Amino acid sequence: MGFLTGKRALIVGLASDRSIAFGICEAMRREGADIAITYVGERFRERVIELAAKVDSTLVYDMDVSSDDSIANTFSALGTQWDSLDILVHSVAFAPREALTGGYTAATSREAFRVAHDISSYSLTAIARAAQPLMQGRQGAIVTMTYLGAVKSIPSYNVMGVAKASLEASVRFLAADLGPTGTRVNAISAGPIKTLAAAGIPGFRKMLGHVAAVNPLRRNVTQDDVGNAAAFLCSDLAAGITGEVLYVDGGYSSVGMSFAGSDES
Repeated sequence: MGFLTGKRALIVGLASDRSIAFGICEAMRREGADIAITYVGERFRERVIELAAKVDSTLVYDMDVSSDDSIANTFSALGTQWDSLDILVHSVAFAPREALTGGYTAATSREAFRVAHDISSYSLTAIARAAQPLMQGRQGAIVTMTYLGAVKSIPSYNVMGVAKASLEASVRFLAADLGPTGTRVNAISAGPIKTLAAAGIPGFRKMLGHVAAVNPLRRNVTQDDVGNAAAFLCSDLAAGITGEVLYVDGGYSSVGMSFAGSDES
């Protein structure tokens, strides 16, 4: 029996089998959770239905996190299938491609700043609020995905880093606000992983090589690493953890200086 047996999890933001969200789906299903999934856009529908079947789920919803009506409609539909919800996973981020190229000052327009914050940060608060009626009395857990760019400047990550900083602040405020109702809120800061979203970041291959060369584990982390961490954070094993950012990055964020490929002192 898995440590999530009897729990129901909504995974928001599945796009492909190479996404972090799918690694989380697999880990949570392995540990016994029932899974529901959202995606955005008709072009992803058939793909996501196939992926949902791999985790024994038929609950698949098209939800645009930038629309309050779409969010409300999704939770209304989910409520006809489930009378409660234990776990909410927010795996959504977006900024216009042109905002992720070149220097921060030149690339960051007012509109790019608005879009990045709306979809990558505010959406967590919007869906957490919409989920509350189903999560009442459940000792639930919410987890979102962040990145080191929230606290350190990363080349070309630009406005997405600022949006992730906002997201991490939202985690703290949501944790304080929802804690008295029994809901915990945490974030996972994953190291770079080959996903569809990462493909839009210039120089991503160099980033992968650098991180693997200098982090303490000398490898990049995987979907499975992040999925397992998310399953833990959303389980009763983590009942005393909220308002935290858990780094799953092979220890890269802990390193002050390292010489790639060398153990010289």
